[in-house]
Amino acid sequence: MSEVEEKIKNLKLESDIYSDSDSDSDISDFEQDTSNTNSAPNSISKTPENTSKPLDKAQILSKYSDKIKTDEFLFKRKQISKDKADRATVENVLDPRTVNFIVKLLKKGTITRINGCLSTGKEANVYHAEGPNGEEYAVKIYKTSILVFKDRERYVDGEFRFRNSRSQHNPRKMIKIWAEKEFRNLKRLHISGLKAPEPIDLKSHVLVMEFLSNGDGFPSPKLRDYPFEDLEDVTKFYHQMIYNIRYMFQKCRLVHADLSEYNTIVHNSELYTFDVSQSVEPEHPMSLDFLRMDIKNINDFFMRKGIDVVSERLIFKFVIEDTKILGVNDTPEELVEYIRNLPLKSENEQEIKDDEIFRSLHLVRSLNHLEERDFQKFRDGKIDTLKELVGQNGKTSGGKDEICQNDVEGDDSSKGESEDDEEDDDSGEDSEWEEKEKELKGKKFEDKDDKKLRKQKAKEDAREKRKTKMKKHVKKKLVNKGKK
Repeated sequence: MSEVEEKIKNLKLESDIYSDSDSDSDISDFEQDTSNTNSAPNSISKTPENTSKPLDKAQILSKYSDKIKTDEFLFKRKQISKDKADRATVENVLDPRTVNFIVKLLKKGTITRINGCLSTGKEANVYHAEGPNGEEYAVKIYKTSILVFKDRERYVDGEFRFRNSRSQHNPRKMIKIWAEKEFRNLKRLHISGLKAPEPIDLKSHVLVMEFLSNGDGFPSPKLRDYPFEDLEDVTKFYHQMIYNIRYMFQKCRLVHADLSEYNTIVHNSELYTFDVSQSVEPEHPMSLDFLRMDIKNINDFFMRKGIDVVSERLIFKFVIEDTKILGVNDTPEELVEYIRNLPLKSENEQEIKDDEIFRSLHLVRSLNHLEERDFQKFRDGKIDTLKELVGQNGKTSGGKDEICQNDVEGDDSSKGESEDDEEDDDSGEDSEWEEKEKELKGKKFEDKDDKKLRKQKAKEDAREKRKTKMKKHVKKKLVNKGKK
């Protein structure tokens, strides 16, 4: 009986202790847990000396810290600090991120060594590199920190190829799109047959391309630094430049948009075009404005070299017109001969005035871009007829969308023709108002037999096409081989 009485006394003491601790409302939940644990059979043997003092808040938090997430309430989250060294650049282009891209090119085997800087510009630096078989490459690294050239959006906006590009306001993401655009434009020029450096590889904003040199390790001179022999040599390069502008527009379907003596290299006595990151397709809303600017830059340079140049307006028409309208065959010899026969600006003062007017004209890409004031001027006879705006067979043409000033004789003749047409219309009003039956066209009103024949023919054409179609695994191998 004595042992039982001692256990009862111990239980009474424990109950008194827990009743005192319940007075503290902040730790009532934790005291309940402790009372549950102490009520177990193993806890009956505890002495009152070990549990005589109640636990304070700090002890309870330390005891149950592994079960309770107290960091969110007691402490603030640590702020992530970005080190400026991660974006620090050497020569405005070599930051740690760019160095990683160069290392990837080295591991891939595209280049085996990279040497010193060849040139620096407003948008990139160019470095000399060597390939695995001793080839010489030019590595163009675009600037990401100090951006001098910030007006890139107008060259990308309106480009069908980059219609899905986003984050154009982010400089680093915009530069990646810019480098991809130059790689694709160089690839198009090289495939089309125009003299241009061959692109080799691209990693983000690091572009590897062919290095044009004479074998002595130094780059071929730019057109600005080329030592011309005489005026005939200058004239030869001038004609070749005009031909390249037309070839780029007609065959490559590109407008350089920044053509000058700084973006052209003379290699093996031929002109090579490079720096085509800002080049746009003829369908771009501002392509004709860019083309007019390129022609002006070229004329200004060769005029400083002391030769007579062709009118900008005539060069513009030569570039955009079809060979059928020009009356020549599409061969380099005949086109260059056509350029030689164009009248020079110095020989005709009227051409100088026409060029000044041409520079201030509002060029439109299609008839949809015409404004109401343009049609009003046409009604008043102040601009040329729509022959300059509409191509053959009523189709709009990019080269014929310009609005040119009309000669005085053309205005008089057009007015006379319009008056004659009005008289004819008045005399034949009765015959024109005859009602005509409308022919229903389209698949909706198609006859069943015709529909059956059309579908059968479409199936036969698809069957014939599948016979010569390249298999997917073969095409995939060729694509992967081309990327290497």
